Amino acid sequence: MDRQLRDTEEHAQGKLRLSRAGGVARIVLNAPDKLNAMSLSMWHALGDVCLALARDQNLRVVTIEGAGDRAFVVGADISEFGETRNSAEAAASYGAAVSRAEEAITALPVPTIALIRGYCIGGGLEIAMRCDLRLARDDARFAITPAKLGLGYGYDGIALLERRVGHATTADLLFSGRKMAADEAMAKGICDHVYQTARYDEATHAYIKTMAENAPLSIRAIKAALIDLARPETARNPDHPRKLAQACFDSADYREGQAAFSEKRPPRFEGR
Repeated sequence: MDRQLRDTEEHAQGKLRLSRAGGVARIVLNAPDKLNAMSLSMWHALGDVCLALARDQNLRVVTIEGAGDRAFVVGADISEFGETRNSAEAAASYGAAVSRAEEAITALPVPTIALIRGYCIGGGLEIAMRCDLRLARDDARFAITPAKLGLGYGYDGIALLERRVGHATTADLLFSGRKMAADEAMAKGICDHVYQTARYDEATHAYIKTMAENAPLSIRAIKAALIDLARPETARNPDHPRKLAQACFDSADYREGQAAFSEKRPPRFEGR
């Protein structure tokens, strides 16, 4: 997993692609003909891939994006619902696959970034909100539309939105089902940065590179604290993130950071 460049892995019959370069894992949800709508097999693959990445000690950043220019993800593949959600039991099984994938994203021990072009709808916005950060292109459009489809929207998804963006914005998105432009979405905390189309790839690459070059042990300690803080207060256990933070002071990277500062040069962190 520590190769400088690794061939792309394909999952879910090519509908999910994973590649790695320089400590950055890139997950591409690859169904552009359906605006990257998530099939059940894609949800399973997304969970599998994230659980595997969580064990990679050389990993520094994970990005998630949709294939093509038209969409991040437009939600679930509704054409499958007659087969995959045709009863309460089937719907529960489908929901378990979605929850497993989303929880695996949340639990990744390194920064996670959603790269959003075009439509980010329904389950796509759930995936994006599970990431630490959302970097949108200026043509991005955000919406959650269960009220337009007669679907029941899960409690956990509503709770996540309410924690991230507050009661009013959650109510606005879910009650109206309207599409929200990128600038408004950033103002309301749905996305974190908006870049013009012409410089989107360059700007996001530079941002990710900066993050990947920072001290991995420091980053993992910070991420562990953020994961713990996202839990209900009664379920928190700060001992683990505190131990990770304390261990940074005994690391070679800590000594390298001091040396680089003294010598006025960029540090070369190795994660040890």
